[in-house]
Amino acid sequence: MPSRKKTAMFASAFLTCVCSFVIICVVLATQHWMSSDVHFSGTNSSVTVSLTYGLFSGTCGQFVNAGLMVSEKTFQVSVNLSNTKAKSTITAIIVILVLSLLTSLLSSGFTCTNAVSNPYQTFLGPTGVYTWNSLSGIFILIAMILFPVNIEENDLSTELARGCFSALQTHVKSEHTYGYSYWIMLLIIFLNITSIIIIYFYEHARYSKKKEQERPIENAPKDVILF
Repeated sequence: MPSRKKTAMFASAFLTCVCSFVIICVVLATQHWMSSDVHFSGTNSSVTVSLTYGLFSGTCGQFVNAGLMVSEKTFQVSVNLSNTKAKSTITAIIVILVLSLLTSLLSSGFTCTNAVSNPYQTFLGPTGVYTWNSLSGIFILIAMILFPVNIEENDLSTELARGCFSALQTHVKSEHTYGYSYWIMLLIIFLNITSIIIIYFYEHARYSKKKEQERPIENAPKDVILF
């Protein structure tokens, strides 16, 4: 059976891993990654399309002359995108987040196992926790980089606006605001780092205690040597 200290440390790391897993599920499930106002100019009027969307679906509304709403609808991201590059990038982000979800689940399993037992295999111990948490954090970071790239380089919001309303004419400009579904991914990275730090402190304390026990006799107190 593991010591109380080990159980407490790995149980704390298990809690952070579970929180990370839950937040990744929230990131995938919610559709508040991006809010955009996409402006178009027409012959007799200007049109603004307001969008709020995530990786799978969203809502869009059409405003004429900066005020009057003409129509509002929901849409599927994959259906509205005609740009193959933009669609491929969205798919890649989803796959990366699923991989992060799996590594977070594995990290939760490893920390739980170490909280209640002493695994014989080295990789099932702290090494495995370091590995899975690091991979989860790296996947999240890649997703956070790819999404803005898709917005700026592939004109994702403009493509989605045209998919909602096909009669739109000349694109003038776009204004973007990243939503909470995007920003809470920073919390996932923080939780991954926290898990690694907790296990590192446990490993460091165990190593220091082991070195203390292996201290040579010449470093022992003189009264112990005389005895």
